Amino acid sequence: MGLLTFSINITLDGCIDHREGIADDETHAFFTCLMDEAGAMLWGRVTYEMMEAYWPAVARGDVETPPAMREWAVKLEAKPKYVVSSTREDFPWTNSHHLAGDLRTGVQKLKDATPTGVLLGSGRLATELDRLDLIDEYKFLVHPMIAGHGPTLYQSRLPSTRRLELVSVSPLRNGAVAVHYRRADLEIDHVAEQRAACR
Repeated sequence: MGLLTFSINITLDGCIDHREGIADDETHAFFTCLMDEAGAMLWGRVTYEMMEAYWPAVARGDVETPPAMREWAVKLEAKPKYVVSSTREDFPWTNSHHLAGDLRTGVQKLKDATPTGVLLGSGRLATELDRLDLIDEYKFLVHPMIAGHGPTLYQSRLPSTRRLELVSVSPLRNGAVAVHYRRADLEIDHVAEQRAACR
């Protein structure tokens, strides 16, 4: 069974708006590394549609972007992408799959079938999956800014505090900090199966 890792950009005041943060070669390289390590991506419908509206065009070369962004787009095109949605069933982007039915069962099956792990990149979906105790690790890129607005991480709240253990902290040259936490109750032997090459 692979780990489910929640990874997202976040500001110092908890904002996860995709328009906030530093978008440069270094941050794209960080997320490309995380994607390389994972066997699949997992998103909610809103995140999928945001990604679908831009990255396929970058992968095709229809949009002029720096090399690191193009590398991310090409790899994302090939990566299996799973989408949780109760309002949409058709996901035409290459290698996209609808994860329907019971959320706990569907995500657990995806983890079981993906030994290299699943990378989760949707804030609202993360809240629901944390309520179901399905998230194993957290790899946040904390940006050196205060947004002063939302959406914020876990703004719809969790029923109880989640205790985490620090695995690593790595500063980037641009001032962002990559932090890696895992659930305090996660078995170490299981964690050891996962690669940890990214910052």
